[in-house]
Amino acid sequence: MTSLLVLLTSALLSALGTLIALRLGRRLGLVDTPGGRRQHTGPVPRIGGLGLFAGFFGVAVWLYLFGPLKPEHRLPIAGLLIGTVFVFLFGLADDRYEFKAAPQFAAQIIAALIAITATVWIEEVTLPVFGFQKFPWFVTYPLTTLWIVGMMNTVNFLDGLDGLAAGVGGIAALLFGAHMMFKVDQPQIALYALAFAGACLGFLPFNFSPARIFLGSAGAMVVGFGLAALSILAPARVATALLVMAVPIADTAWQIVDRWRRGQSPFRGDRGHLHFRLVDLGWPPGRTVLMYWAFCAAFGALSLLTDSRLWKLISFLILIAAVGGLLAALSAKNTTPPNEPDSK
Repeated sequence: MTSLLVLLTSALLSALGTLIALRLGRRLGLVDTPGGRRQHTGPVPRIGGLGLFAGFFGVAVWLYLFGPLKPEHRLPIAGLLIGTVFVFLFGLADDRYEFKAAPQFAAQIIAALIAITATVWIEEVTLPVFGFQKFPWFVTYPLTTLWIVGMMNTVNFLDGLDGLAAGVGGIAALLFGAHMMFKVDQPQIALYALAFAGACLGFLPFNFSPARIFLGSAGAMVVGFGLAALSILAPARVATALLVMAVPIADTAWQIVDRWRRGQSPFRGDRGHLHFRLVDLGWPPGRTVLMYWAFCAAFGALSLLTDSRLWKLISFLILIAAVGGLLAALSAKNTTPPNEPDSK
């Protein structure tokens, strides 16, 4: 009952916050206009992150102050909350001033440092074949930073079609919550994942095709940081995150390599992403988004259905190879994607 209440309350707060963001975005002129990669109709507010943040943060703070929480979890959850506030505020500034890649990258590093300071880090893992491993600090810190920065950029690159990033974020958070609750007996931490899922779900009706509002940098950074931090917390669910995000991760890796090969900055957006290529081939945007959701849900659910780390690794590698092969085939048929300044 508590889980459902948390999910519904965060969804309601997110929806109300999004309605406010719709008005503010238009009034303040914080809108995206069609052009380049953006093929929507008319100006659309880009500060939807306000609603998503309100839904998650409002419920999460209440849980932190009044909900059940073990003493050893207070510092990591505080790190999650502080980091979320930081990336949200920076993202709002980016929505207003549209920073270049360097300040965005610096903000992602700072967010990772906030998490590490609060002991939200990848320190202990159980690997196929090698078994349990505990890393020293000089491995833990860079690995955690790479994970958080990588996840934030993956979500940012994913935020190209209406409802795509928010939907994937909601699916991932639901799976994190289910894993924490039923597989590792961490119901208190699961509530924060459910609050995050509710915030994404409350935002989706306004963001699904045709979108009335976009996530913007504030929303994309909150989703990216939230997923990265929640996947590490109590205990690490990095394997689940890898399976849920396998398609976006493969797409992000391909774009970085392909843009570098073409002499283009990896942070300079174009229509080379898999979701854009499918739409350009004639797939309706809504169908493309639903396909992404289905793959993310199916492979994420695999982590709930099997305890075999080897099968999880094999599934992840197969999916990575399949996406990479598909992108290679599509790239061979198409011309170089048109360049455009960095994404929303």
